[in-house]
Amino acid sequence: MYAASLSPDIKAQFGYLSVSLVPLIAGGVAAVVGVACMAWMPPRRFVAPILLLIYAAVVTSIAALILENGGVQHSPYLFLWSIASVVAFALGAGAAMIVAGGTFMYLMWQSLQHQLGLLDVIILSISTFFPLVISYTLWGHRTPTGKEIDPEERNYHELASELRQVAGKSEVVINAIDDGVIALDSQGIVELINPAAQRMIGWGKHDALGLNYKSVLKLVDARNQDMTDANDPIAKTLATNQSTVDETLSLVTSAGKHMILSIVATPVGQLGAGVIVVFRNVTQAKAEEHEQAEFISTASHEMRTPVASIEGYLGLALNPATATIDDKARDFISKAHAAAQHLGHLFQDLLDVTKADDGRIVSNPQVIDLIPLVSEVVEGFAPQATDKQLHLIFNPTSGVRSAGNVNPIYYIDVDVSHFREVISNLVENAIKYTAEGEVVVDIEGDDSHVTISVRDTGIGIPKEDQSHLFQKFYRVDNSDTRTIGGTGLGLYLCRKLTESMSGRIWVESEYRKGSTFYLDFPRLSQEEAMRRIDAAAINAAVLPATHMQATPATQPTTTTTALPPAQPATQPMAATPVATVAAAPVAPIAAPTPIAVATPISQSIIPAQPVVTVPPATTTPVVVAQPVAAVPPQPVPTPPPTVTPTAQAATRPAPALVTDRQVLS
Repeated sequence: MYAASLSPDIKAQFGYLSVSLVPLIAGGVAAVVGVACMAWMPPRRFVAPILLLIYAAVVTSIAALILENGGVQHSPYLFLWSIASVVAFALGAGAAMIVAGGTFMYLMWQSLQHQLGLLDVIILSISTFFPLVISYTLWGHRTPTGKEIDPEERNYHELASELRQVAGKSEVVINAIDDGVIALDSQGIVELINPAAQRMIGWGKHDALGLNYKSVLKLVDARNQDMTDANDPIAKTLATNQSTVDETLSLVTSAGKHMILSIVATPVGQLGAGVIVVFRNVTQAKAEEHEQAEFISTASHEMRTPVASIEGYLGLALNPATATIDDKARDFISKAHAAAQHLGHLFQDLLDVTKADDGRIVSNPQVIDLIPLVSEVVEGFAPQATDKQLHLIFNPTSGVRSAGNVNPIYYIDVDVSHFREVISNLVENAIKYTAEGEVVVDIEGDDSHVTISVRDTGIGIPKEDQSHLFQKFYRVDNSDTRTIGGTGLGLYLCRKLTESMSGRIWVESEYRKGSTFYLDFPRLSQEEAMRRIDAAAINAAVLPATHMQATPATQPTTTTTALPPAQPATQPMAATPVATVAAAPVAPIAAPTPIAVATPISQSIIPAQPVVTVPPATTTPVVVAQPVAAVPPQPVPTPPPTVTPTAQAATRPAPALVTDRQVLS
């Protein structure tokens, strides 16, 4: 149209084709911007402003065409203005404002020029506002433009609405539960506290918010000592981003009352995001558990005596030296004897459980070389494995071995009896729950830890049962285990005993493919192990000598009886001084002067180190059984010279220990 308007002939023949530079530029801007948008696809957040720019350019071009070609009353392009008004609300309220604003500006301009007529007002109103009403009817519900054009923003608002609904429901749930809930940030500052927590700790919501949790939750341990970062479960979770559970701590309320809590601290997201602390009052439950434990302990203790009597008399009946029975009766009595033994073991397990629950498990740790001890325990189960046709393998060299294929030496500091019980229980369970295949006991370690594993090819443990396996009275209930006896106490005792020795126990298993139980203990270096062995030997030598000076009259006979079975294998000369030690102290005992007693008694007691481990209850019957009355009361003559070297050798435990240390090194 602009090119045609440049020709005088065409302009004279078609007067309404006159186009100036204003509509040309406006139309060109709209065309260029539209083509550029289709070619390069601008980001979604710029789409709405670009569309408004194109629309404004188109409206400007139409207005210029109308004004240059007959005005409002005579221009043939007025219908384009009506079309632009109809599609205005499709682009949003901004586009409608452009059309309406342009119309008002034209009317004001005509009014200032004193050229505004009533017909112009009617025509513009019909061409502008009536199409805008139609446009609003068609597209008005889709405003504003940004939300219609940008689906990401729409999704954002929808998600925000859903989160507000979820947050409202979560707040209702948190406020309704009876457990105390406290939300902490990464610095341990209280951000949320529910009504149940407020009732338990005695703090109001506005008083607790913004404070450190240690000011709100005043926790103490079983000895009524304040928490430190080492034993504070909440501090551990904040530091490690790992869930922590504790049922031994007590809460001191604002009124000074104490209540036992079960605390679960759970991290929120990544490290540093915060912690959710859930706790509940378990004081009454703990009191009931204590009463149950006392009842079980009392009942088990009282029933052990008749069961032991039954077992003893059945054993006498089975002994050919004390009773004569036929084969049929022997079979019946053997079964009854086995049942009595099983019942006795059950009562002992119940007593051990009550001790574990009350924290009365006492460990007497000592340094041991792990491989020989485990080997001895495993060898004890060889007949049981042979009866089931299983391969029982002890393989302590699967890891790195020293030069010459010699087994590595692993020193740990544990209670020997407790450690034997744990290993025995694991090996026995592996054999019990394995119908065919093998049971492999392995030992591996690094510079700081030693791991003992007991692997079997048995029935395995389902995933849903593994987390409950070390709980009290818990047994896997399926068709594979119903025919196998058990009380559900063995693994619970293993866990308690292992924890009392600063160890850790866990299981890895796959159903019908076998299980592997792991024990992990801190490892001692060889230097530290030797130092502790020397210290224990010195204490064992000094303490009995001090005790003997206070009670010199009963020790010689006890020493004579206790020495042979308790003498360690690392002291080969123990067999020689036994008789001499028993006789040598007699003369000094009769001496009235304590000074004369000191030297020979200490010399005779020093080699008898194992005497300390013999309980008094076991030595009393032995003393009575000794033919002490047959010994004449006259003073015993001085030992012959041959006794002197023996006594001298017995009074030198240190060289023997040094020799053992050199051998171990």
